[in-house]
Amino acid sequence: MNIDQILDIMDDMLDKAWSLPLSGGKCVVDIEKLRDLMDNIRLNMPGEIKQAKAIVSDRSDIISVAKKEAADIVRKAEEHARRLVADEEVVKQAQAKAAEIMSMAQRQSREMKQASNDYADNLLKNAEEVLCRAAADIKETRQNIRNPKRNEG
Repeated sequence: MNIDQILDIMDDMLDKAWSLPLSGGKCVVDIEKLRDLMDNIRLNMPGEIKQAKAIVSDRSDIISVAKKEAADIVRKAEEHARRLVADEEVVKQAQAKAAEIMSMAQRQSREMKQASNDYADNLLKNAEEVLCRAAADIKETRQNIRNPKRNEG
């Protein structure tokens, strides 16, 4: 069961709680069940954190692959240029082509790096939002449990 499911159960539990007559909205909830659900949230937190770390690791792998591909393209361009050294005109053409390939490789490397950064940032943002919402819900629930008088009309 993930954190969102547990929070949904807690929300349903609060919705279905018995209202005490003449209490200004105070309700009766099964405290043991609520504590069990909160313990489940604590147990599930590390999973969410592991998922965020995996996302960061994937980003690093994508950047590493992009750098390797760029290095391979540059190496191939340099080898090609060396083979064409025989003729001055061919050398000029090879130098121009090598510069073009270098430029293209650098541009592709930047684009791949930016795309992987954007992807990782978006996944981390989503994970952060889920964790923040869960933390806020837990904090609010704890405050409601500790200070039930605050919730009175």
